[in-house]
Amino acid sequence: MGIKDCRIIELPKISDPRGNLSFIEGNRHIPFDIKRVYYLYDVPGGETRGGHAHKDLQQLIIAMSGSFDVLLDDGREKKTITLNRSYQGLYLPKMIWRELVNFSSGAVCMVLASEYYTEDDYYRIYDDFLLAVRRNK
Repeated sequence: MGIKDCRIIELPKISDPRGNLSFIEGNRHIPFDIKRVYYLYDVPGGETRGGHAHKDLQQLIIAMSGSFDVLLDDGREKKTITLNRSYQGLYLPKMIWRELVNFSSGAVCMVLASEYYTEDDYYRIYDDFLLAVRRNK
């Protein structure tokens, strides 16, 4: 897995003059069952969220409102993706270090996860993540 496996997924968008509707179905629009949903909001200006990688968990990150940047790092290559459309999600496979930065005022970030929360799935120290990447080459 690597940066090349991170991609924007276009979600279904049903346009209506009364307001648009988008939806996501696990294993249909995204390549995993959804076991957890969480969201970030009221992020103060200049703050960074994320700052970790997952050993096994996959995610879809969506800017439900506003915008933010996602800094991606697979231990070999780095890339920045801007999210600002509620009908697009950024798919992240396992073993991708991510940081969420540059939140606009009022931004809301929703994350769909393939697994329930377990602290054992996290790399929270970047050097530990890099060691794991080198071991798995």
